[in-house]
Amino acid sequence: MTKEFEMQRREMVSKQLRSRGIRDEKVLAAMLAVPRDVFVPAAEKSRSYYDGPLPIGRGQTISQPYIVAYMTELLRLKGGEKVLEIGTGCGYQTAVLAEIARQVYTIEVIAELGERAKRMLTGELSYSNINFRVGNGRDGWPEFAPFDRVIITAAPREFPKELFAQMKEGGIAAAPVGNFFQRMYRYFKEKDGIEEDPLIGVSFVPCV
Repeated sequence: MTKEFEMQRREMVSKQLRSRGIRDEKVLAAMLAVPRDVFVPAAEKSRSYYDGPLPIGRGQTISQPYIVAYMTELLRLKGGEKVLEIGTGCGYQTAVLAEIARQVYTIEVIAELGERAKRMLTGELSYSNINFRVGNGRDGWPEFAPFDRVIITAAPREFPKELFAQMKEGGIAAAPVGNFFQRMYRYFKEKDGIEEDPLIGVSFVPCV
């Protein structure tokens, strides 16, 4: 199936990403490099490059490829950044970030998922620029702050203020925010405060 999955991944980048307006070549290269199929449970393997989210267990999902690319593009990564990710999940978004950023610090509240992602990312995929933690992501990771970028991959009702405090001035954050009705937001940390940019409507699992 490896060659078949590679073909499907190229088609995903062409038809699901480029055709919908993803333009950052670093993001497109990362999406092409990361094999989504290795993060998908066996029961869903044939749908690895399906244009939508898929269940990964414990009531969580692997996000739609377009949304992963879209959120990554929102961060405007150049390659030297230190990124804080809240919600490791299966590790797919983590891997995409790690393809571009200098260091990724990722936190997962569900130990089973966090440990499984760590085994995949540091074992089979051999990433050496990812740091893992199991815990409440709302608290961030103050020991390694400040961060250049912050990304939340589940939806809080409001963006946690503690995370703004752990961002560098000039930093960017991206997160789905809301309860029943969610919207993607991008935040810019400026010298005089936080500027927020409301974007597309989305549907994510709640941030627990």
